[in-house]
Amino acid sequence: MSLKNNPISKSSKIRVALTIGDPLGIGPVITLKALKILSNKANFTIIGSRFVLEKKAKELGIKITNEILDLDNLAKKDFSPGKIDVNGGRASIEYLGKALELLVKNRADCLVTCPISKEAINQAGFKFSGHTEYLADKTNRKDLLMVLLNDKLKFSLLTRHIAIKGVPRALTKKDIEKNILKSVECLKLLFSVKEPRLGVCGLNPHASDNGLIGKEENRLFLPAIRDLKMKLRGMVIEGPLPADVAIFRAFKKDYDCVIAAYHDQALIPLKLTGAETGVNLTYGLPFVRTSPLHGTAFDIAKKPHLAKPDSLVAAIKLAIKCTLNRRKA
Repeated sequence: MSLKNNPISKSSKIRVALTIGDPLGIGPVITLKALKILSNKANFTIIGSRFVLEKKAKELGIKITNEILDLDNLAKKDFSPGKIDVNGGRASIEYLGKALELLVKNRADCLVTCPISKEAINQAGFKFSGHTEYLADKTNRKDLLMVLLNDKLKFSLLTRHIAIKGVPRALTKKDIEKNILKSVECLKLLFSVKEPRLGVCGLNPHASDNGLIGKEENRLFLPAIRDLKMKLRGMVIEGPLPADVAIFRAFKKDYDCVIAAYHDQALIPLKLTGAETGVNLTYGLPFVRTSPLHGTAFDIAKKPHLAKPDSLVAAIKLAIKCTLNRRKA
């Protein structure tokens, strides 16, 4: 799929393409709840299955007022919420594909995605470890940045959905440098941070205590940070730091963003300090893409009153804000 940097709509409201994610999870419910709160904040196109959304709207007592792009790709007999199922996996990927079509045709300005099941999409034959990897493949943008944030902390990830044992092998000096440079670019373009300040987490406990615990900090992180400081004179790039130190200092506003070596190094503090405002942002696409910082929650999919839309609300607000910042840049 060819995706060019289409000009953002000049209309007064941002046009948001919103996919419902796995229809057997809580995506349809949080979509309805979030849009009840934010319906006048943007022009929304919901991409999903009309009968699923109408069924959940009836259960919730919510009137649907936004446009639905109905793919009609999930048979009623296959609608059994609360379980991992190949039909839900296939449908969720098809919603995403349709959203990309809207973006290609300049019928949407940004993308917000509700959670999908990695297991279900792989059962359906789509061999991706998540939204980010699918979008990278379909847009031919290989160097995407995963940024995870809430209202207190912001993280850029050096590695994404890989096993812990694979993290050391996946890290290279070049990739660390590229990640930091893209993080600086992201902060400037999408968050309007003029002079970004970064704290870089080491991989090992205590950032290896100068090589006593591990070699990655001295071999990879220190040279990368040293070279970037020479290149980006005057910019605050500190590290490699013990992860707890870097995160604590970011919490105290010493840094605009923390560079995390692996997935859970970022997710645990984010969930502890504000899961309800957590957002996953993909940087490097021709458009802004955000997602809530939680999964499909199959365990409560049959209890729509339990599903909270807070993280999706935060994701939608951030998508609108970042798209407007791109427009101004």
